[in-house]
Amino acid sequence: MLRLRHFALCPFSRSIRLALQELNLPHELVSESADAAVPGARGLALPADLPLLELEEGGVVAGAYAISEYLDELVARGVLDARSPRLFPGPSEDRAEARRLVDWFHRRLDREITQPLLAAKAWPRLASAPPTGAPSSSGLRAAHTKLRLHLDYMGYLADTRRWLAGDTLSFADLAAAAHLSTLDYLAEIPWEEAQSAKDWYARVKSRPSFRPLLADRMTALPPPAHYADLDF
Repeated sequence: MLRLRHFALCPFSRSIRLALQELNLPHELVSESADAAVPGARGLALPADLPLLELEEGGVVAGAYAISEYLDELVARGVLDARSPRLFPGPSEDRAEARRLVDWFHRRLDREITQPLLAAKAWPRLASAPPTGAPSSSGLRAAHTKLRLHLDYMGYLADTRRWLAGDTLSFADLAAAAHLSTLDYLAEIPWEEAQSAKDWYARVKSRPSFRPLLADRMTALPPPAHYADLDF
């Protein structure tokens, strides 16, 4: 059985957890400490330290980008059930757009918003050695301003397409939802100002693949009351 090493609030880990659920792939979750999810905690300034996918035949696929492509290739080669969805579906142009958006969410949104807010609210409570250089008040204000811009962009995509990258759910939706779910756990999303993004997120949040994420709880950092509510 596949084993996924992850941390519950790591957005990269969350995106792969969603992908494994969407593909109905049996797997075991192995929880790592918060320290493993802090960028640079292992001497590498790479958030792709987690997740790690341990393969049945041995070997490891590291990082959300590599794991998502690996899983999509399993579907493309017919290794999985033919009814399994593609993580990067459609013609070449659609797959390229999905990859562009994955990069947008997993790189730019993570750098500008998710990591600063995790550094401010999560790592001081959850990590044994929180990273130095916590965001300043001006840095946090900038992150909240940029969050509204990203929500506007997601809303624009959701208003003009059926899913963020096109007509079919893709890994772009899962990557975006992974970050929003992390930020929502931290009670950082002004949903009242982002109706279109909220409507799209509600559709993803209502999928069976999302249920394990909504069950996540950390004693030292509980989520807001609406976190698991599908009618939030």
